[in-house]
Amino acid sequence: MSNKKQIKFGVMLHGAGGHMNAWKDPSVPVDASVNLQHYVSITQQAEKAGISFVFVADGLFINEKSIPHFLNRFEPITILSALATVTSKIGLVGTLSTSYSEPFTVARQFASLDKISGGRAGWNVVTSPLEGSATNFNKGQHPNHSLRYEIADEYLQIVKGLWDSWEDDAFVRNRETGQFFDRTKLHTLNHNGQFFSVAGPLNIDRSRQGQPVIFQAGASDTGKNFAAKVAEAIFTHAGSLEQAQAYYNDVKQRAEKKGRNKDEVLIFPALSPITGATIEEAEEKYTAIQNLVTIEEALNYLGRYFDHFDFSQYPLDEPFPDIGDVGKNSFQSTTDSIKRRARENNLTLREVAMIETTRKGAFFGTYEQVADQLITWVEEGGADGFILSPHVLGSDFTDFVEHVIPILEERGYYSRNYESDTLRGNLGLPFKENQYTKKNEKVIH
Repeated sequence: MSNKKQIKFGVMLHGAGGHMNAWKDPSVPVDASVNLQHYVSITQQAEKAGISFVFVADGLFINEKSIPHFLNRFEPITILSALATVTSKIGLVGTLSTSYSEPFTVARQFASLDKISGGRAGWNVVTSPLEGSATNFNKGQHPNHSLRYEIADEYLQIVKGLWDSWEDDAFVRNRETGQFFDRTKLHTLNHNGQFFSVAGPLNIDRSRQGQPVIFQAGASDTGKNFAAKVAEAIFTHAGSLEQAQAYYNDVKQRAEKKGRNKDEVLIFPALSPITGATIEEAEEKYTAIQNLVTIEEALNYLGRYFDHFDFSQYPLDEPFPDIGDVGKNSFQSTTDSIKRRARENNLTLREVAMIETTRKGAFFGTYEQVADQLITWVEEGGADGFILSPHVLGSDFTDFVEHVIPILEERGYYSRNYESDTLRGNLGLPFKENQYTKKNEKVIH
């Protein structure tokens, strides 16, 4: 094993790919979002390449303007459980909302996935940004941004407590004595808080990694504080190394202030590479990806971030319109960033919409240039790894696996040999000790 910092990758299973119209590309099945064999094929390809985990995103509200993948896709826990049975090493991470679910159910679902997979589960904790989500659940009005995080904070405490209901050696299963479990190693939560009342215990034991890995994508100030407190791996978006370094240092410092080890908080910027053997080839690929979308579709895509705001009412080739605080209770940090970039670069509405649907990004160029960039970001404190979201989860993904990863291997920054058969082990995170076992050990000593 090289003594150089090892780059970790996750890959987003986003149906046909991260581009809104990836389904039009002939390298993927036209029904990729609900094609089990497509998910199996990509996941097994990723596992063969030594990628640390696959990730399934989710949302709880659609309308006729939603991007195609959102209109018809698998629920994360279900598809990840299926993928657990056809893989053995790769991590399985899924999104699930704290605003529109119950802690006991979620704790049970992820504990089950963790057991089925042999300790490879991860939970991407989200608070659901879209206002329309409230119309699909009997929970009243959509909570505001800060309240959603308050709910999530208590929610995480409950789920983690439930995951520790049973100490690791609680189930004796002694057929000779008839003892099935050790009653002293069963712990009832009895939580009564501001938002939830949950008794417990959970009716499933812990996995080989202790608990699922907690992922988060905090970008607002509130979100970053929450991520620094609870997350073990954090997804982020950065347009440049400088932005990545700023976020990396900010969140790691916040984590340290909360008494955490900064090396146990991993930062994964999004990565949507456009690569080629030559710059010309990369440019051709970018043009082909851009041509997958019309301006009408691009406006709808842009509008989703602003709570499905209708941008078609504004002139396309005039400066990006001043729409005030529209969407501030949805993707707050994203919408602030879009408006700031439009203002600073004097972009028209057409330019903003097309850029948002097909970003060229920092990782554009030849295979060698993209590999160089990845190494630079990791060496210079911008990332611990990357969440790979290819524009097309077919040809683009295969290009990256077959051409970029071998360069990283050759230079000593990547190994396709898994260090462990748990997600924690492969990310370099420690086994999650049971809180009650730790308390007992302190008493004994």
